[in-house]
Amino acid sequence: MKDAMAIGDMQVSVRGDGPPLVFCHGFTTTGQFWREQLDPFSQTHRVVVVNLPGHGTSARPKDRAYTIDAFANDIAHVFDKLDLQDAVLVGLSMGGTVAQRFALKHPSRIVGLVLVGATPHGLGPDVQVENVLAAIDELGVEQASQRVIERSFGPRASRELVEFAKKEVTQTPEFVARRAIASLNESDTRDELGQISVPTLVVCGKEDRITPPAQSQELVQGIPNARLALLDDAGHFPMLEVPDTFNAELRRFLDALAR
Repeated sequence: MKDAMAIGDMQVSVRGDGPPLVFCHGFTTTGQFWREQLDPFSQTHRVVVVNLPGHGTSARPKDRAYTIDAFANDIAHVFDKLDLQDAVLVGLSMGGTVAQRFALKHPSRIVGLVLVGATPHGLGPDVQVENVLAAIDELGVEQASQRVIERSFGPRASRELVEFAKKEVTQTPEFVARRAIASLNESDTRDELGQISVPTLVVCGKEDRITPPAQSQELVQGIPNARLALLDDAGHFPMLEVPDTFNAELRRFLDALAR
């Protein structure tokens, strides 16, 4: 990542000035999945892109936890080190689960929440934890992760984009993937969504098979001040598949918060 620094067990990129906008990626993915948001939003915001421990180029010590709660604590550490106040936190997939947990634990530290391809519980029916672990047993973590990537994009995604994503997910070692997917499967905010008090934008690709739109609907129904944006021609990674559309939705949300 450009302008990267080490914070705890993470590589973190910081660019631009202005209100803080923090991006958190998903299971076995990396901060590079926000590459289409870096330049546009660093013109107006202090953009912080986190590589969670064990993902991408971040450290992967075996004696630490790779759980949703641990990752939420890692994000809090970033907030502390960078002195972030009144931030908007954007989470993709597992990062959306981490973002929900952060919002529940640290409500005063953020002014807005964006959940992309996220759920209130586990993953969608196409990626059950037992299937992921069985695929890791059979194929190894690299091929198992790449197989999920193949199902993650909508049919209009370019081969180049799919290959980029497949390359990125091979950086997560097996012990991290196993611990993270188990914790993600156990995480459940359904009874706590009503406690999320900040304005929330929920974004989902209409062709998302990993976390289908029905699960985004569940988030919107549970979070008091939430709005849903369903994006055409996109699967699980709308910020990469239809970046202009995604960025316009995010910009509209940020502008409304500023007003």
